[in-house]
Amino acid sequence: MTITLVRHSEVIEEYKGKYNGHIDISLSENGKLQSKELALKLNHIKFDKIYCSDLKRAKETLNAFNFNIKPIFTDKLREKSWGIHEGMSFEEIEKGGIHYIDFEQWLSALDGEDILIYKERVRTYFYETIFKQKCENILVVTHAGVIKTLHAILNNLSLEEAFSMELDYSSYITLKV
Repeated sequence: MTITLVRHSEVIEEYKGKYNGHIDISLSENGKLQSKELALKLNHIKFDKIYCSDLKRAKETLNAFNFNIKPIFTDKLREKSWGIHEGMSFEEIEKGGIHYIDFEQWLSALDGEDILIYKERVRTYFYETIFKQKCENILVVTHAGVIKTLHAILNNLSLEEAFSMELDYSSYITLKV
């Protein structure tokens, strides 16, 4: 089985470079163009199943595709919730009094969804739902954090190592399962 993991396309300007978490934001005009370009790159693949985060930025990325199968939208593929820090940049969070010392400390200092619960949510959904499918090709449209967390789980990496991976808007990676 091949799983194509897509990071949603570029979001509207005021949310770029922010901890967006569960904020339900739209794609920028550039993001809509990115989605169309991505759809052209992937339109030769016959996907048997499509899974997508239920947040607008992922759904709008998927809108550019023309498939004959109904996607499965789920909150299990959402980015980590950052609680009161959602919509804020790193600099804005530091101005609020939380200072970065190291990756683990930073994740622990921010509120929202506990990082271990988030990691388990990602692991459980992929292992108990997606990886159990009996098909050749699966498309998953989600968020950078979900893809990086799955990368950490599959490759036995720390989250810090996995989160250092570059993953541009509208980019994708494939997994052979």
